[in-house]
Amino acid sequence: MAQNDPNRVLRLLPLVSGGLGGTLLLLNRVLTPALTESQARSDVMGVILSALLILVGLLWQRVQPITPEAVILLGDEGLELDDTLPEAIQTELAWASHLLLTNTVTRSIVVYYQGKTLLRRGVLAPRADVTPGPILTRVLETGKAVYLVKLSIYPGRVEFDYLPENSQGVICQPMGKAGALILAANAPRSYTRQDEAWVEGLADKLGHSLDEAFNTART
Repeated sequence: MAQNDPNRVLRLLPLVSGGLGGTLLLLNRVLTPALTESQARSDVMGVILSALLILVGLLWQRVQPITPEAVILLGDEGLELDDTLPEAIQTELAWASHLLLTNTVTRSIVVYYQGKTLLRRGVLAPRADVTPGPILTRVLETGKAVYLVKLSIYPGRVEFDYLPENSQGVICQPMGKAGALILAANAPRSYTRQDEAWVEGLADKLGHSLDEAFNTART
């Protein structure tokens, strides 16, 4: 369900006040038969104040953008974790995913590593298997993150059929030598730069732990 902007009235107040004040000044000038010098000075000050109020209102619209509308993602809440992983890795994945779900706008998480889905948490889509499409493949090959700020406008969104179908924003963050941390949000344009930096840090930590664990398993 969409969330209403709680500051909507506050944003509009300077614009409405400035417009109303300017209109009343104009009416007063038109209806005044004889204009005195003091009234002319008062009208000038009133026009300036009305203009300043309108300017403040316009600035507020830009400095304080409206919060993106959030939706309820389609799917069931759950946690799926590969129980063949070492216990320490399972604990670290559970800890990191809990932090992301409770401290960011993330509502669905998929951890993909070396061709396997190691974790799904949050709102789960019916499809569990991850088949890398062009976007995820590019992330895995280049080691560079991709943030799709509004998933619905990207033709490549069809590859994310392992996420809730109405996911609003998606981050594909490279993780280790052959993995990715894939996050879905319930509102477009909702991850901040600070969120992105934090996601990158968590992915680096998880990737390092997974690389070490899988390299140790091979030897």
